[in-house]
Amino acid sequence: MIKVGVAENVKYVKEKIVEACKRANRDSSEIILVGVSKTHPIDKLFKAKEAGIETFGESKAQELMEKYEQLDGVKWHFIGHLQKNKVKYIIDKVELIHSLDDIELAKEIDKRAKNIGKVMDVLIQINIGKEESKYGIYKEDILDFCNSLSEFKNIKVKGLMCIPPAEASIDETRNYFRTMKQIFDDVKKVEYENFDIKYLSMGMSDDFEIAIEEGANIIRVGTGIFGERYYAKEEK
Repeated sequence: MIKVGVAENVKYVKEKIVEACKRANRDSSEIILVGVSKTHPIDKLFKAKEAGIETFGESKAQELMEKYEQLDGVKWHFIGHLQKNKVKYIIDKVELIHSLDDIELAKEIDKRAKNIGKVMDVLIQINIGKEESKYGIYKEDILDFCNSLSEFKNIKVKGLMCIPPAEASIDETRNYFRTMKQIFDDVKKVEYENFDIKYLSMGMSDDFEIAIEEGANIIRVGTGIFGERYYAKEEK
């Protein structure tokens, strides 16, 4: 993907979404594009918003809080690993948490949401490649985990999320996404009051087209919109 500027990149990504949907005989209007803005300065987010990005994804509570105060009129998703002690800082700011992977975290989200009179929409993170370095529920444990979540009245389970192994080939990545769609369809059959399964979040800058072809309706694009991530050096 040629990186020229935020607005041009947004246009390019949206064109690729339309093309992928045509190949899969899907309507591109059902795809939610999340601009993954972690580490990027606020001026790039303003440019992305002007170019039509309506939803931004952050993976650090502190960074989300800072940008939330500076950028109005957009939606925020939390897409990274969420520590229990950070829930209280984002619970009133995000529309969707992509990374529920632990029952204790669910308890904390439920408690904090109840405190502010909110039902928090969440996605269950699946560790589709069973990688030790990644968080998430194994596919064979998903139905038991769903059962455990059924007790929470201030959590609404809206779907699933995954990050396939970075070293996977194109064919392997497609197979991971295909497996995720099967898990998604199985979880849709679960009948709990706090389940409303609609979203399958998978696919990033390098593989979102494959993800769309295999059933994703939320894609998370960072580098493809904002360019390479910038990591500031920590002060000594």
